[in-house]
Amino acid sequence: MSDKAWGGRFEKELDAIAASFSASVDVDVRLWPQDIDGSIAHVRMLADQNILSKQDADKIVDGLERIRASIERGEFDWDESKEDVHMNIEAALTTAIGDAGGRLHTGRSRNDQVATDMRLWTRQACADIVADIDALLEVLVDKADGHLDFLMPGYTHLQRAQPIRLAHHLMAWAEMLDRDRGRLLDAAKRMNESPLGSAALAGTTFPIDRDATAKALGFDHAMRNSLDAVSSRDFLLESVSALAICAVHLSRVAEELVLWSSQEFAFMQMSDAFTTGSSIMPQKKNPDMPELVRGKTGRVVGSLVNLLVMLKGLPLTYNRDLQEDKAPVFDAFDTVHDCLAVLSGAIGSAKFDKDRMAASLQAGFLDATEVADWLALRGVPFRDAHHVSGKLVQRAAREGKTLPELPLEAYQDEHEAFDDTIFYALDMETAVERRDVVGGPARGRVAAAIAELRGRLQARRDS
Repeated sequence: MSDKAWGGRFEKELDAIAASFSASVDVDVRLWPQDIDGSIAHVRMLADQNILSKQDADKIVDGLERIRASIERGEFDWDESKEDVHMNIEAALTTAIGDAGGRLHTGRSRNDQVATDMRLWTRQACADIVADIDALLEVLVDKADGHLDFLMPGYTHLQRAQPIRLAHHLMAWAEMLDRDRGRLLDAAKRMNESPLGSAALAGTTFPIDRDATAKALGFDHAMRNSLDAVSSRDFLLESVSALAICAVHLSRVAEELVLWSSQEFAFMQMSDAFTTGSSIMPQKKNPDMPELVRGKTGRVVGSLVNLLVMLKGLPLTYNRDLQEDKAPVFDAFDTVHDCLAVLSGAIGSAKFDKDRMAASLQAGFLDATEVADWLALRGVPFRDAHHVSGKLVQRAAREGKTLPELPLEAYQDEHEAFDDTIFYALDMETAVERRDVVGGPARGRVAAAIAELRGRLQARRDS
């Protein structure tokens, strides 16, 4: 790199090791569309403010568009010696159009330039992940709608607890993901303000119009403080935090897919397209895709920790440490995108076993709560009813029976209130349907939840 490129302050070029160590173009090359868009908005504003001539501005815009086309065709030569994406594009521009290219940087710094690029990139990335979440929600709502009459155990402590509908469980996954969607939208809304024009840290002496560039780039307004504008990365913390929470939710879904597809549960069969075999055990059908989703969660959580630790000790304003924000952000978005796509395919192609799920309801005394509720509805204090139900479970377990297999006399031995209607209450379908409350697993409630989510998804597509 020439002395001129480094400025008049320096007499020596950067050491080759230092130059390689500090280069970031291999990572921040992804910002080239945002860099070009930001530069075009900036140079048009300079012309409107009579800071640059219209002739120079037109040459710069034309040169940038030609560079855009060259990159899109895969013909652009990225040069690591030029350090980053910004210097590569500016150098190519100057080579292409001459001295006018050197005027592009008037009234701005790489500090506000990269802050602007990252906000533009992350804003779009949030929108892309929101679309990925909606795609998975479409899969879940279709699966739930098609399996309304599949009953299964609900679990606490991974122990069979109470009967529910498979559709109710799938809709629980949907609720988790819909909140993740909301967090990303909130982050995108909060980050939508423009750092451009803050320059290195203290603004510029040129009479620029920051509101004009903010509007041109789709921001709500220019950032109110130039120091904050160039140094803040909390918008990355917030968006990657939302991604980390989403990844944890996806990991929990993946864990259940792994469990349910095991021979011990056998609630579902995953498609061959989303499973793999064993190198030595021909009978194996391994749920590798959900396992990888579960494993990749650590990368996303690690990206968040990376950003938090990087930022925690930085004084205002810009420090070169901030160059290291891009790799964890890019990786977190890429990883969550891949996980959402894989789970959409894995869940969408899965086959659920209604009979196996129904059979699993017959062991584990999932109807014990029905006994307690039956008594409580007849005026028995719930704690007493709970004790009676527990005694009946103990007796049934001792005799190797289920609760419906106990005779009425066994129930009446424990409490005189029992009559033969208790056996109707022990029916699993009845038990589920009696939970006809908002958020409950009764068929009508689940069907309404499915319809409501379908409506939201349709409204999003129409907007």
